[in-house]
Amino acid sequence: MSFKPISRRTLLRGAGASLALPWLEAMAAPARTAAPLPKRMALMYMPNGVHPEMWTPEGTGKDFKLAPSMAPLADFQNDLLVVTNLWNKASVGGDGHYVKMSGWLTCTTINKTLGVDINANGTSMDQVAAQKLADQTPLPSLELCTAPVTTGVDRNVGYTRVYGSHIAWASPTKPLAREIDPRMVYERLLRATRPAGDAVKDDVNLLDGVLTDAKQLRNKLGQADQHRMDEYLTVVRSLEERLSRSARPGRSQWKARVPVENTPKPQEEPKDFADRVRLMMDMMALAFQTDTTRIITFIFGNEVSNQNMSFLDGVKGGHHDMSHHQKDPDKLKAYQIINHWHVAQYAYLLRKLRDMKEGESNVLDQSMILLGAGIRDGDKHDPHNLPIVVAGKAGGRLATGQHLVYEKDSPLSNLYVSMLDAFGTPVERFGDSTGKLAGVLA
Repeated sequence: MSFKPISRRTLLRGAGASLALPWLEAMAAPARTAAPLPKRMALMYMPNGVHPEMWTPEGTGKDFKLAPSMAPLADFQNDLLVVTNLWNKASVGGDGHYVKMSGWLTCTTINKTLGVDINANGTSMDQVAAQKLADQTPLPSLELCTAPVTTGVDRNVGYTRVYGSHIAWASPTKPLAREIDPRMVYERLLRATRPAGDAVKDDVNLLDGVLTDAKQLRNKLGQADQHRMDEYLTVVRSLEERLSRSARPGRSQWKARVPVENTPKPQEEPKDFADRVRLMMDMMALAFQTDTTRIITFIFGNEVSNQNMSFLDGVKGGHHDMSHHQKDPDKLKAYQIINHWHVAQYAYLLRKLRDMKEGESNVLDQSMILLGAGIRDGDKHDPHNLPIVVAGKAGGRLATGQHLVYEKDSPLSNLYVSMLDAFGTPVERFGDSTGKLAGVLA
């Protein structure tokens, strides 16, 4: 039986007299249960792999030393899970890059196609989580990149280049549209937190009109251009579906944890690649801090990207060229500098999240931020022993501060099963998983 608590000022009254009661257990104030802090998950993709000898830490368990490419994470060692010897079996064969990237979060083998029947044969793990939590935030997820979707066909391997632009798949045939301008990301966050009347419905209607015009134009195109238009329409349809979902009733129950407008809007679209990446990190942090979304994917660059990295001291040329080093010492050195820079941007994001206080914790402690690639050595297109690191404790669910070494060719999907469990969206199986990854969960 339970009793209501009584006030410490309660008096016994009778016959005109009053008597103060002694302290009783019933006077104890009921403990207030604080609302649980939201968990966040980000999945960040590096194209073209890493210098294989500069990535893996020395030592195992809690006694490990970060390798040169991960040196920027020194301040976060207790927040890290570095995992070694994972691979995505479904990405073996096919080609050097496209199968590895588009199947990175699905753990499936994509269809080989020139663009007519794009199919990843699975839903990406971020979307498995997003579909279960779709009504808890204005944006179920946010997809970001630094470059437009590449179209056309890579004749060297016989795949549409669209596969080299996507890691997030809402369904096997629906890659999600990505935003590449930090200003537009800010506007999306602002509109999501302050919906104005029927603005979302108006956007859906406008997009419907655009799709109708695009379909009419398609009928006037040659076969090759029709394939390119189909690729484009597949991506745009995903945006239409997301706009429709955001117009659902029930949004009034959600409130931003921090106002978006407290952060200034980026003034102009950055022309410099390094500036664009930094601003995207800022937007990711803002999205998590405001709780506008809890799931983000970010791609540093499309796979096979030859982004000019000459702004880095010691690098002269494009990223893809450096990854095909053929063991040339100068190219290997430049390749490692590029890897180091990617990790430094990751560390920049982690630091921003750690500095964002939330209750008695911080946003990083409530998050899982994964950085990785679909290949290891870019010169070999090697899918074994993928470079993967996870930061953040997911609200105490992840056993961080470890370098975990597994048997050779352990399933990457086992890590995803573990992360989905920690995120509160558990699955029995994912891809070729055989269970949760030992040692990851606290």
